Amino acid sequence: VQLQASGGGLVQAGGSLRLSCAASGRLSSINVMGWYRQVPGKQRELVATITSGGGTSYADSVQGRFTISRDNAKNTVYLQMNSLKPEDTAVYYCNAKTATYYSYWGRGTLVTVSS
Repeated sequence: VQLQASGGGLVQAGGSLRLSCAASGRLSSINVMGWYRQVPGKQRELVATITSGGGTSYADSVQGRFTISRDNAKNTVYLQMNSLKPEDTAVYYCNAKTATYYSYWGRGTLVTVSS
């Protein structure tokens, strides 16, 4: 499974960005896809996940501001980020997990929110 993330950039606080993660390969093995983020010197943290059935979950810090969705026809997962805050600044990584919890990772995309 290969994951290609895109959509990061520089935005002012209060603005919006949409991240995309295009998946290819043996996608039938994937149960859950999600987004994680990491700030230098800190652990990578979960942002949001979406299951193959469409169920979603979010970190408390982004609940109500971020929305994860998927387009099965395009094998793409999106993360719509609204009301961005400087503390959302991080490298965002796309993740895909199999039923046996094996993880695939895409290259990160940098999101910078200026105050």
